[in-house]
Amino acid sequence: MEGHILDSSALAKYYHTEDGSGEVERLVRLPNVMHLISRLSDVEIRSVFARKVRSGLISARDAAGLRRRFLEDISSGVFRVVALTNEHYESAGVLIERHGTNLGLRTLDSLQLAVALSLHRSNVAGCLVAADKVLCNAAHAEGMPVIDPELPSQ
Repeated sequence: MEGHILDSSALAKYYHTEDGSGEVERLVRLPNVMHLISRLSDVEIRSVFARKVRSGLISARDAAGLRRRFLEDISSGVFRVVALTNEHYESAGVLIERHGTNLGLRTLDSLQLAVALSLHRSNVAGCLVAADKVLCNAAHAEGMPVIDPELPSQ
């Protein structure tokens, strides 16, 4: 069973309605497809929820509810969490050197991409689902198929 790996920029759309949410929901509902997230996404999704509270888009109570739903989705197997390894950190450093200057790839996105590339090269993940343009461009440059849920059908 091949899967999709979702970056936090796409994962957030599953929990709070915004541009691209419908496409993320459609992808997550696909039968016989694994939906993978890196362990880093747990921290990043907390940051996304906190930013939404700060900006007044949701209440702190709503954020707590979204966090509970996220954890329940992991427990029930909606998303499978992939641990970060030393190899991912090493690969992320190489990716920063390769794409940090020309594309603006940053630290956490390089770690997300390292995990995605590892899963893709192992034939576990067919594509990366992300709405972060820099991350999408870097993944594309590395030869990984990308679905940007904010773009019309690709």
